[in-house]
Amino acid sequence: MTARIDHAVTSGTFSLDGQTFDVDNNVWVVGDDRECVVIDAPHDAGRILEVVGDRRLLGILCTHAHDDHVRVAPALRDATGAPIHLHPDDRPLWEMTHPDLFWDVELRDGQEVPVAGTTLTVLHTPGHAPGAVCFLAADLGCVFTGDTLFQGGPGATGRSYSDKPTILTSIRERLMTLPPETVVHTGHGDSTTIAAEAANLE
Repeated sequence: MTARIDHAVTSGTFSLDGQTFDVDNNVWVVGDDRECVVIDAPHDAGRILEVVGDRRLLGILCTHAHDDHVRVAPALRDATGAPIHLHPDDRPLWEMTHPDLFWDVELRDGQEVPVAGTTLTVLHTPGHAPGAVCFLAADLGCVFTGDTLFQGGPGATGRSYSDKPTILTSIRERLMTLPPETVVHTGHGDSTTIAAEAANLE
């Protein structure tokens, strides 16, 4: 059975550096009718579980550890038994939200995550956060960029643990080298393509 991409949007808040904002987050689910992985776990475990349905959840893949991307990851783990995957460089951010819990699998650059006959390849893309990663699904023609790259340009770098030159290097070296027609599925907002964003890296 061919892997597909399911999508939901959940609403909640993002808090860092003493400020809190209302946000809408994308949740991406990659799999088939039998098994899947979830990319990011914001706000509402129940809504994410609705998208997963009766499939076996193989993993909860976190693009980074800002609270609006990992808040319900432990609840999803409790509900399904699926392990939480996170790059270890994001430990300081993770501990702001979950100081007494830990994730299960440490992501590394180049790691391959198999699901439903396809493979997600981990691209370490620091800048928005030290452990930010993207997940490339080459045979599906897309990349899941979290908050590294949006429609309109790079993710924000004005807060703790972020750095603009670093995110620009990550995007140029890890994302702009992908085929221009690659679809970019983002952490917030609409999807785009690598070609469309090539002009937005000023």
